[in-house]
Amino acid sequence: MKYLFLGLAICLEVLGTSCLARSENFTKLWPSLITIIAFTGCFYFFSHAIKEIPLGVAYAIWTGLGIVLTALVSVFFFKQKLDLPAILGIAIIIVGVLVINLFSKSATH
Repeated sequence: MKYLFLGLAICLEVLGTSCLARSENFTKLWPSLITIIAFTGCFYFFSHAIKEIPLGVAYAIWTGLGIVLTALVSVFFFKQKLDLPAILGIAIIIVGVLVINLFSKSATH
């Protein structure tokens, strides 16, 4: 259940960030409302995840996967381009999340 909560937090964070990009400084009603609701839900589910997952591990996964997924949303939905350094950086983040989950004794499974 803890990773379900973390996954929901990540998805809502990506949704909130994506709508924030479309809110035009909170001047557009629907993207602004979705942003507020998504981030509220994000923090709610993240607070449940960190009851059982160590904070540092949960935060590393949350931010790492959030960065990767947000970058993918920017490419596929907003038609933004990623250059080679951005792609390499994202690959390093993915490797970091995998190392934490596969090898760290701090991550409770």
